[in-house]
Amino acid sequence: MTRINPLPERAIIGMVHLQPLPGSPRFTGDLDEVEQFAINDARILIAGGCHAIMVENFGDAPFHGSEVAPVTIAVMSRIISKIVDEVARPEAIPVGVNVLRNDAAAALSIAVASGAHFIRVNIHVGGMMTDQGLIEGKAAETLRLREQLGHGPSSTNPIAIFADVGVKHAIPLDSDWMLEQEAQDCWNRGLADALIVSGSGTGQPTSPEDLARVRLATPHAILLVGSGATSENLPEYLRHADGAIVGTFLKEEKDVSRKVDLSIVSAVIKAAKITQI
Repeated sequence: MTRINPLPERAIIGMVHLQPLPGSPRFTGDLDEVEQFAINDARILIAGGCHAIMVENFGDAPFHGSEVAPVTIAVMSRIISKIVDEVARPEAIPVGVNVLRNDAAAALSIAVASGAHFIRVNIHVGGMMTDQGLIEGKAAETLRLREQLGHGPSSTNPIAIFADVGVKHAIPLDSDWMLEQEAQDCWNRGLADALIVSGSGTGQPTSPEDLARVRLATPHAILLVGSGATSENLPEYLRHADGAIVGTFLKEEKDVSRKVDLSIVSAVIKAAKITQI
């Protein structure tokens, strides 16, 4: 099967963490402000040299386990469409969508509506116990929906599926669970287009040993660091990974609720470029 890869080599994907959206407990009532904050962060990420950006409803905690409300889909479509049209497309920057906690169907729908290029699915195969309870992967449904929507590998506008293995903020149900087996299942049976390996939680370092294990188990997979990347540890990570998703480290004072800091983005991109030499 042909895999979809919208990313360049050693790609740094900068995160746009959306502030609380309508319907979530901490929404402030000003959607225009939420939208402008997201657009500003996207502009800074691209100005700093990020090769792609990904947008997620980070401020909506506590999250629904598997299906978000229609208003979340509508609002994310609105905001991401503006980011794609006004910020990313003029610079030929791929945009991704992650709908927390694990609504792959919503993410695909938003990507189709907005013109985004990839989605992140936290639990694509198997099952994990999370703070939202038990969440099971829906790889079969997700791959079939992508085909039905006309955005599979053979389409003119394919949408890639980036899937976590050993996802953060979760523990496996099976006492015999192995990271390598999940990676192989996710790549060979779940047909993910890229695999993501993270630390235990948001901003927590990803284990280089875990990256090496997944690389050995799935040598042909596109492998991304999912959390904890910094300008200091990127060279170590990129020994095994093809790129990294960077969020918390790029914020002012490393506070995920603050805006993106251009100087930090530039430092991370510089570290990634040095690694390529």
